[in-house]
Amino acid sequence: MPRRKQARHTDVKDIRSILRLTFEQGLSIRAVSERLKISKTSVSTYVLRAKEAGLAVWPLPPGLDEDDVLEHRLFRRMGRPPRDTVEPNWPKMASELKRKGVTLHLLWQEYREAHPDGYGYTWFCGRFADHESRARPTYRSRHVAGVAMECDYAGHTIPIIDPSTGEIRSAQIYVAVLSASQLTFAYASFSQKLPDWIEANQRAFSYFGGETKTTICDNLKSAVAKALWFEPTLNATFDAFAEHYDTTVVPARPRHPRDKPSAEGTVLIVERWVLARLRNERFFSLVDLNIRISALIEDLNTGAGKTWG
Repeated sequence: MPRRKQARHTDVKDIRSILRLTFEQGLSIRAVSERLKISKTSVSTYVLRAKEAGLAVWPLPPGLDEDDVLEHRLFRRMGRPPRDTVEPNWPKMASELKRKGVTLHLLWQEYREAHPDGYGYTWFCGRFADHESRARPTYRSRHVAGVAMECDYAGHTIPIIDPSTGEIRSAQIYVAVLSASQLTFAYASFSQKLPDWIEANQRAFSYFGGETKTTICDNLKSAVAKALWFEPTLNATFDAFAEHYDTTVVPARPRHPRDKPSAEGTVLIVERWVLARLRNERFFSLVDLNIRISALIEDLNTGAGKTWG
């Protein structure tokens, strides 16, 4: 019977190597484990202890790079629960985290300066995540095929040159996506006004091969006359359009992108996969532009655009 392989004993030199590879070179736990021939559990444990001790940097600060000092900082809390159990002011922490350059690790370091015997970094991150989930709960939608279409306009525009006058007009890019399948449609028009808005939605239904039960759109004036969350008032023409196609219009709330997450994400994809590829091309009519957009959208929907970045 073969002898069981003995676990390798790690020393302070190994710990230094783990900290250097992790915090200087940015290697993963698995990569550090394979390079140093140390188990992933051991590597993960030392990295966690370093974060809890405020040593998640490389090179180590002066005075903390000696072997005995490093060992004491990493292992002094072994087996002892925190004596200071005062919880941070989580709403204030959430507000501070929104400020430029502020990280969760910095907030934890400041907490530990005020509470040297307080909780460690892992606990701090976990409790902050719990607070965020309670303060801003989210609902995960389950999309059924053919039920919802989400639509919006891209932030980017494309110039159209009038060949007779040289005048340049900006073409607006309408984007629609089926929430379940992520099948995407895009169309260019000269404005977001009512006639162009109605035509874009009509072309989207035609492209998808039928209307959806629900149409989720932004609160643009062509669609919504009065943006009330519970009882929004639709534009009369758009309301008649929705009745004709037997679709229920649900306008997203202002500044609530999660009301139409598929549209938000698809607009970004279209801007990168379609509009970015057209940045060096010149167009002299909407027809020519829409032909190019249609070809790129087909590539996107058939799989060629799945590796966009």
